[in-house]
Amino acid sequence: MKTPAAFINSSPDHKIFTAFDPATIARLRETLDLPDEVILSSELEQHRERLAKTEYLFSTWGMPALSEEVILEYFPALKAVFYAAGSVQQFVRPYLNCGIRVFSAWAANAVPVAEFTVAEIVLSGKGYFLGMRRQQTGGREAFAQFSGSLPCNYHVKVGLLGAGMIGSLVAKMLRQYAFEVLVYDPFASDEKPAALGATRAGLDEIFSECQIISNHIANLPTTQRMLGYRQFSRMKPNGVFINTGRGAQVVEEDLVRALRECPDRTALLDVTWPEPPQADSPLLTMENVILTPHIAGSMNQEVSRMGEYMADEYQALIEGKDCRYEVSLKMLETMA
Repeated sequence: MKTPAAFINSSPDHKIFTAFDPATIARLRETLDLPDEVILSSELEQHRERLAKTEYLFSTWGMPALSEEVILEYFPALKAVFYAAGSVQQFVRPYLNCGIRVFSAWAANAVPVAEFTVAEIVLSGKGYFLGMRRQQTGGREAFAQFSGSLPCNYHVKVGLLGAGMIGSLVAKMLRQYAFEVLVYDPFASDEKPAALGATRAGLDEIFSECQIISNHIANLPTTQRMLGYRQFSRMKPNGVFINTGRGAQVVEEDLVRALRECPDRTALLDVTWPEPPQADSPLLTMENVILTPHIAGSMNQEVSRMGEYMADEYQALIEGKDCRYEVSLKMLETMA
């Protein structure tokens, strides 16, 4: 007899079957009784009998944030949750407090973010983003005038804020380029930057010395609004700030001030706070701000990578092998 399992989400407009594609579901069903139906958090009572036997839950964005009391009442047999998405902060603690193991595909979601970031770093080195805007109004001569002030992509310092899953992957990908990578992460061990081929540095040092700075700091209450004028005013006159992390970590008015003081500085923002920016935000009209609509993370077919990672974790768990992406309460102190 196969082990009872279920898909669960808080919204009927879910992406369960994007994250868990037919091939991944077929793998899971080799050992699991896993129906196609997605149980919504508003429908727990009508599925009480089945949920009482369910040992494994599978979800993605929209994983229900249930209380410990609800979890214990409706999921008495639950052993583990497999979350085919990134951050677990909004739902995970009650499950862990109930002794239920939780696995997250944050490493899978890190892949497209890192790819996107590296692409922006390399293009930034060539002056692509602000240069193209200058070309639209002033022609090739305007592009050449701007790009001529840049060191481009040879023996240039790149600063990474955060050495978590995404920051570490970016550092590894940058090894194939002739960059000198500096890393700021107060939570990382002394050995970690060196293992990534990078050098540990302070926050002010990175903003002062690096041509390109990319934010990957975990979004925690203690990190919100941590990047302000002290940092942005230290940027090189033609430096670039990339944010694919969280907009709440940036003091927006300070970033705007620094960009206005040096119009050759560039900000590439995939995230803002609020998101999207308010209609009167100067970010929407500034030439040296490039806004993308939060596209760095997994999209479309990329989402299925996260389901595959969770299927791998489930298989490792039932076979008694080491799992790679289990979440603990201690990890929540520093992870996104």
